[in-house]
Amino acid sequence: MRIAYVRVSTEEQNEARQREALESYNIEKWYCEKRSAKDTNRPQLEAMLAFARSGDVIYIHDFSRLARNTQDLLELVQRMQQKGIQLVSCRESVDTETATGKLMLTMIAAINEFERAILLERQKEGIAIAKREHRYKGRKRISKSEDFEQLFEKYQKHEISKSEIARQLKVSRPTVDRLILEE
Repeated sequence: MRIAYVRVSTEEQNEARQREALESYNIEKWYCEKRSAKDTNRPQLEAMLAFARSGDVIYIHDFSRLARNTQDLLELVQRMQQKGIQLVSCRESVDTETATGKLMLTMIAAINEFERAILLERQKEGIAIAKREHRYKGRKRISKSEDFEQLFEKYQKHEISKSEIARQLKVSRPTVDRLILEE
């Protein structure tokens, strides 16, 4: 069976580019998710690995869609190989069934990890310079809403948790902590 795995990092991102690149492979089953590769809880990836059987081929747009670091990628590929599943990365034109493909997989994974580290370093440097020049404002603060007031009352009565407030307001737990402290 021809299986595709498509992943984007955030809800706002669109997987159309990856889907279009994979359509020419006559994919029979698609697994798509919107989660960061840093997140080890990727339900669609796990569902795909549980579904795939010996002889199946998994197609990905590129290795960065499967894993964020070399170790994670190599572990995933090893799991696939143990089940007799072939992995094909379309962008890099790498097939893990060949010796050359296995070598390329390791090299490309290391390069991807290096690129990611460099990107994060540059981002930190840019933020540090912007802060020093008083140009960095950070994320816009989330203000209290009527919904928060109602949820806060329930929280005080021990009817809901901070996590539930965060979920309903679609904010992080630290943001809820800050809002409660300000209350």
